[in-house]
Amino acid sequence: MDDGSRNAEGAEAEVASGLAKVTPSAQPPEEARGPSVGPIATVAGGIPAVVSAMRHVYGEMDVVRGTRLLLKVNQKEGFDCPGCAWPDPGHRSMAEFCENGAKAVAEEAMSARVTPEFFRQWSVAELSLQTDHWLGKQGRLTQPMVLREGATHYEPLSWDDAFALVAEELNSLDSPHAASFYTSGRTSNEAAFLYQLFVRQFGTNNLPDCSNMCHESSGSALNETVGIGKGTVTLEDFDKADAIFVIGQNPGTNHPRMLSSLESAARRGCQIVSINPLPETGLNRFKHPQDVLHLIGPGTALNTLFLQVRINGDAALLQGLGKALFEMEDARPGSVVAKAFIEDKTLGFDAYAAHMRAVNWEDVEEGSGVPRARIVEAAELLARSERTIFCWAMGLTQHRNGVACIQEIVNLALLRGGIGKPGAGLCPVRGHSNVQGDRTMGIWEKPPAALLASLEREFGFKPPRHHGMDVVETLKAMHDGRVKVFFALGGNFLSATPDTEFTAEALRRTRLTAHVSTKLNRAHLVHGRRALILPCLGRTEHDVQAAGTQFVTVENSMGVVSTSRGSVAPASEHLLSEPVIVARLASAVLGARSSVPWLLLTEDYDRIRERIARVIPGFDDFNRRVREPGGFALPNGPREGRFTTASGKAHFTVHGLPRIPLEPGQLLMMTIRTHDQFNTTVYGLDDRYRGIRNGRRVVLLHPSDMKALGLSADQLVDLRSHFEGETRLARAFRVVPYNIPKGCAATYFPEANVLIPVNSFAEKSRTPTSKSVVISITPVAETRSLPAGAVA
Repeated sequence: MDDGSRNAEGAEAEVASGLAKVTPSAQPPEEARGPSVGPIATVAGGIPAVVSAMRHVYGEMDVVRGTRLLLKVNQKEGFDCPGCAWPDPGHRSMAEFCENGAKAVAEEAMSARVTPEFFRQWSVAELSLQTDHWLGKQGRLTQPMVLREGATHYEPLSWDDAFALVAEELNSLDSPHAASFYTSGRTSNEAAFLYQLFVRQFGTNNLPDCSNMCHESSGSALNETVGIGKGTVTLEDFDKADAIFVIGQNPGTNHPRMLSSLESAARRGCQIVSINPLPETGLNRFKHPQDVLHLIGPGTALNTLFLQVRINGDAALLQGLGKALFEMEDARPGSVVAKAFIEDKTLGFDAYAAHMRAVNWEDVEEGSGVPRARIVEAAELLARSERTIFCWAMGLTQHRNGVACIQEIVNLALLRGGIGKPGAGLCPVRGHSNVQGDRTMGIWEKPPAALLASLEREFGFKPPRHHGMDVVETLKAMHDGRVKVFFALGGNFLSATPDTEFTAEALRRTRLTAHVSTKLNRAHLVHGRRALILPCLGRTEHDVQAAGTQFVTVENSMGVVSTSRGSVAPASEHLLSEPVIVARLASAVLGARSSVPWLLLTEDYDRIRERIARVIPGFDDFNRRVREPGGFALPNGPREGRFTTASGKAHFTVHGLPRIPLEPGQLLMMTIRTHDQFNTTVYGLDDRYRGIRNGRRVVLLHPSDMKALGLSADQLVDLRSHFEGETRLARAFRVVPYNIPKGCAATYFPEANVLIPVNSFAEKSRTPTSKSVVISITPVAETRSLPAGAVA
C-alpha cells in the first residue's frame, strides 16, 4: 500500500492471519460466550493442577489408555514428554509429569481421528474459518493427503506417490537453494541427523528451525562469551545453589516441572529472585501435586525478591546489578569481585569495569522501571551467594538486544566467578523437547566447518559450505520467489512465525508446501500451489521396523541424551516414523546420486546411531551409553571449568542500553502464552494462573494507561503495530486491566503474531522481536463481527 500499511483487507488476508469472520454456529458454544476475568491464582500446582491434568487426559481417551500413558511419561523405559525439555531427575517418581505435560500427552494420544472422510466433508476454505483450538481437537491425522493445484479439498494418496511428488518438485528446481527445510524441536536425534544429511546431500544448508525463533539469541551470546551455545549447569546444581535468578521466564506455565526444583531449593534456604514484567503465579507459591502433606495450606513460597521490570528493561537492570556489585567491591575490596578467577579465566574485564563505573543510575532506573534500592537489594543477595544459577527464557531472547542482554548475565556470572563450579552457572531453559538435540545433530543454517568435514569423511560427498537461510530469510525468499518448495519436519510454521500475513503470502507463492505432522493445524490451510500433509508417529506410539521395536533419543536442556520408547499402538496403520519418512524421501529425491543406504539405516535405528557416533562429537559408543539408565551427559567445557572459545578464556562484553522511543499513545507490547497452551498448540481456552477464562484475544494493560487512552475493562479494541513507517493491524481484542508496568502491554501468541514485523529481529541472532512490539490501541464498535479465534 502507498501509505506503508499492511492491514487485513479482504477475506483472503483475514483467513491467512487467522482473523476471518465466522458465524456463531461455527464456534463451539463455550467459545461464543467470550472471555471472562476472575481472581488471579496465588499458588501454582496443587489439586487444581491434578484436576486439570486428569480432565484433559481422560477427556481425550479412556481411563486405561490414559493411565497407562501417564505412567510411562519421562520414565527410563518410557517415552520423553512431547512438551518441554526440562531434565528428568535421577530418582524418578511413579508420576514423572506435570499438568501441561499431561495435556501434551492427551493432545497427541487422543482417540479422535482426522480421516480422508473428514477432508471430503470439509474444504480448506471452511477449515480456515475454524479456530486453532477447534482444529487441534479434531484428532490425529491418519493418512497422507494432497491438495492438488486448484482443488478445494485435500484427498488421500499413497506414500510412494507423496514422495514422488516431492521428488518431482525438488529435482525440477534450478538450484537446491530454491528449497527450504524447516525442523520443529520435537524431532528426534535420529530423524534430525538423517534430515540434515539429506538436505546437505541435496545441496543446500537451508535448514531453518524453531531455534531461530526462540533461543537463537542464547546460542549466539554464549558461543561468543563462553564457547558453547548451551547452558553450563546440571539438574543437580539446583540442589547446591545459594541463589537462583529467574529472568524473563514463566516456569509455572512453560516448564512446570522446574517448579519442583525451585521448591526444593527454596525449602533448604536458597534465595530465588524473579525478574519479569508480569508477576507470575508459578514463581509466587507452589504446591507439589505429589506432596500429599503440603496439598493443604498456602504452599511453598518461592520468590525471595520480585523485580517487576519494564518490557525490555532487563539490560538496564542487569547493568544496575553490575554497577551495584562494583560499588560494593569499592566499599569492601576483595569481597565481591572474583579477581583470581577473572585474571586466570577471562578477557575484557577492564573495559567492562570501566563501563559499569560510568553507568548512570538514573538511566538504569528509567530503563528498567525498577528503583535503585530494589536493584541494590538484589545485588546484595548476589554478592552473598557463592553459588548462583541464572535462568532465562524468551523474555530475554526475543528483543532486538536479546544477545546483548544474555551477555549481561554472563558478565555477572563471570564477575562472581560463577561458571564451572557446583551449584552455579548459566541455564537457558529451552521450550521444546528436543530443540537442543536438533541443533547438536546439525540442524543449523550456519553449520560449523568441523561438522561438514565429518559428514564428508563419513558419507563421501562434499557438503555445501556457504550459510543457508534462517526462518526470517526463508520467509523473505518465499515471498520474493527465490524459495519455491517448503518442507517442514513437524511444527505449525504459519502460527509460529512472525508477520502472519506476510508469512501466509510467502507460503502461497511457493509451488509446494509439505508438512510432516501428527495433528491438523493452520499451516496446512495456507499453502503453495500444491500441498502435502504427511502423518507421522507420535512419541507415545510403538515404532516397529524390520529389526523389531525401535526407540529414538533426545537431548534435554542440560545436555543429557536419553531414550524415548512409545508404548501404545499407532493412531493408524498408515503412519510412518519421522526417520522412515526422511529416509524414503531422501531415497526418492536423490536416487543414485547418493550412496547412503537410507532404507537400510531405518530398519534398525542402531545403524543411524552408529553413524551419529562417528560424526557428532560426544556421541562415542552411542548405542551402549544411551541404553544405560538415564542416558549420558554430553561434554561441556565451561561446566567443567574450561572455556572453549578460540582464546580459551571467557569474554566480558560491553553494551549500551537499548532505546525504544514511544510516541504519545503508544505502548511496548510482548506476546506470552496462556496456561492452556504449549507453543502453538492450544489445549483449552483458559489462563488459570492469570484469572482469564474462555478467551485468548485479550490485551493486558496497566489501569493508568487504560485511563489515559480512554479505555475501559472488557472494551473491544484494535491493535496496530508501528515499525519503520509500516503499520500492521490485529482486530478485536478485549481490554483486561492487569498488574503490568506502565507503558507496556501483553497479548497472547500466536494471535498477535500478525503485529510482529518480519524485518524486526535481534542483532546477531535474527530472532524475531516478539517481546518488543510498538503498538497503538483504537476502540472499535461493539457491533462489529468478531474474527475467527477472537475468543479462542
